[in-house]
Amino acid sequence: MNPVRRAVLRGGSLALLLAVPQIVRGASIVAVRIWPAQDYSRVTIESDGLLQSSQTSVDNPPRLAVDIHGLDLDPGLRELVAKVRADDPFIAGIRAGQFAPGTVRLVVDLKQVVRPQVFHLPPVAAYQHRLVLDLFPEQPVDPLEALIAERLREAPAPLVGPAAQASAGPGASSADPLGELIARHAARIDWASGVPAAAPVAATSQRTDRIIIVAIDPGHGGEDPGAIGPNGTREKDVVLEIARRLQARINASSVGGNPMRAFLTRDADFFVPLGVRVQKARRVQADLFVSIHADAFTTPNARGASVFALSQGGASSTAARWLANKENQADLIGGVNVSEHDPHMARVLLDMSTTAQIRDSLRLAGAMLGEIGQVGRLHKPRVEQAGFAVLKAPDIPSVLVETAFISNPEEEARLRSASYQEQLADALMRGISGYFAANPPLARSRAL
Repeated sequence: MNPVRRAVLRGGSLALLLAVPQIVRGASIVAVRIWPAQDYSRVTIESDGLLQSSQTSVDNPPRLAVDIHGLDLDPGLRELVAKVRADDPFIAGIRAGQFAPGTVRLVVDLKQVVRPQVFHLPPVAAYQHRLVLDLFPEQPVDPLEALIAERLREAPAPLVGPAAQASAGPGASSADPLGELIARHAARIDWASGVPAAAPVAATSQRTDRIIIVAIDPGHGGEDPGAIGPNGTREKDVVLEIARRLQARINASSVGGNPMRAFLTRDADFFVPLGVRVQKARRVQADLFVSIHADAFTTPNARGASVFALSQGGASSTAARWLANKENQADLIGGVNVSEHDPHMARVLLDMSTTAQIRDSLRLAGAMLGEIGQVGRLHKPRVEQAGFAVLKAPDIPSVLVETAFISNPEEEARLRSASYQEQLADALMRGISGYFAANPPLARSRAL
């Protein structure tokens, strides 16, 4: 190889190299994907063999250089370069070049300084080896701040500035939902653990004028598509649509004069670990947690909706146990960085359920099941229970709704239908309203 071409290769010139066919040594690229979101952006490089990597970050201008060993420049990387979206909050562009024989260098040009995590995921489900680049903001996204920002965008009239509202503290006027949200934010809840820093306020049996928050959890997302119907419908897509429709209904509703507000654990197509979904709901001090899914089975004949609550003991049926095990595998498929996984949170999630939470969850599940049965077929006429990890918030009534069997061609078509999604959202809203009618919201037992 002449010195000029060697210099070009080492410089990582994308324009020249991607046009030249390359001979792959060792592993080859199977697929590349980018998942941009406000929480973080993820880059995934899937290959047919294990890829080792090393990385270096530079702050000015911000960029991340990742050397991928055991790989020669593969035409598949051309797709990765082209998949960067203009609205990606973190990635400005990606460059690729042959840094050395058997080593490809990716340079990720960034829009802001990030906390990168680069890790490998072993083969699981339909995926082969995956090299993952997660780009987190230096300051983690605070769910309550996001809820306040959303309320500010939708406010029809000028509002008092956040700093002035925060100074009002926990006693902010309940007539202003935004003021209460900001007062909650001023309480300085520890986002890392989701636990209030101050001592909890004793609950009372009286209703209180305050904003009611419902956390809506669209299942799966990003690398984890969930179940896929016979016509290619992805669970993660339809449940997000249903969640958004339910969100609109909640935001337009009230409970006994108390305004309601919905919070989505994910508002776009990206992966959220199960424990983080619980943390987010606790951070916004949700009154209810509703996880939305679409069921699947090995045969196309299974049909009907189901509603599940947590079980402290065994599952209520073999099918419920099977489903809980399947849903709890989401972290493996979606891709959790094991080296960064909080073992303390994992232990907490094993023991956070309480008798009171399960009792209220069963009441909510019963109200929802009755309403869903008015718009579609039920898989079973009773609420089921099993050890769903995503339902293990100790202080929030939590349910998981399997809206229909996406593996059933007829029900898959209904789930794709906007009119049926509207009917499901209406039914879930009626279930929430029915629950609050029988169980009026109490004074908060958590510090504000």
